[in-house]
Amino acid sequence: MSFSSSTRPPAPGARASKAPAGGSNRLPSGRERRPALAALAVILILLGAAGSALIALRSGDRTDYVAIGADPISPGHKMTKDDLARGDLAGKTAALIPSDQWEKRVKGRYSKSWLYPGQYVTDKNFTDKQIAAGGVAVGVSLEAGRAPSSGLAEGDIVQVVQIPAANAAGGVSSILVKAAEVTSSAGKITDDKTNANTTLNVTVVVPAAQSTAVAGAAASKTLVLVKLPSNTKPEVAAYDGDN
Repeated sequence: MSFSSSTRPPAPGARASKAPAGGSNRLPSGRERRPALAALAVILILLGAAGSALIALRSGDRTDYVAIGADPISPGHKMTKDDLARGDLAGKTAALIPSDQWEKRVKGRYSKSWLYPGQYVTDKNFTDKQIAAGGVAVGVSLEAGRAPSSGLAEGDIVQVVQIPAANAAGGVSSILVKAAEVTSSAGKITDDKTNANTTLNVTVVVPAAQSTAVAGAAASKTLVLVKLPSNTKPEVAAYDGDN
């Protein structure tokens, strides 16, 4: 009989073998971990360099564009250098005016609507025409029910009406201006995608004598614009030279 048989029971008090039966579960040594850590460090360095390069490339694509300075600009204002500031942007900026073109595209032109500090501008914000003598451009913000749902466009002729305030019982509507020309329009009464109510911003040229009443009604949200036939003659011409 062989005493080296693997079926031989261990002797009492003998220590069990520390080697696992199914293969080695030994943790990697520090020497084995070093190449992996070095590779990870190289990858992180490369990612950081790529990110820095991308930021540098995008910074190189940024351009200064014309913006409105510290004070708001009212409709019909003749633009000067003091009215302007500049800021840098990247991305889709094709419609904006580069700062080195401000003299050719902004200086001496007239604002078509209210412009606010920090606002970037386009050629559509200005006109070469001066408001006619006796006329005043007034900016109006209109909500649902205060203008046609189809909106208003530059050149439309409207009647300016003041209606009673919501909390004014027994009030009577009154016509402030029989016919006025729209010189600027932005936004819509209703959003095309969501059908939610939004705001329509319109500039109209009204007789100077009625400008205070129109501005007051606009501020108090009691103003309505009614679209008239296109051949209706406005009370005052919008621009010099208009018939």
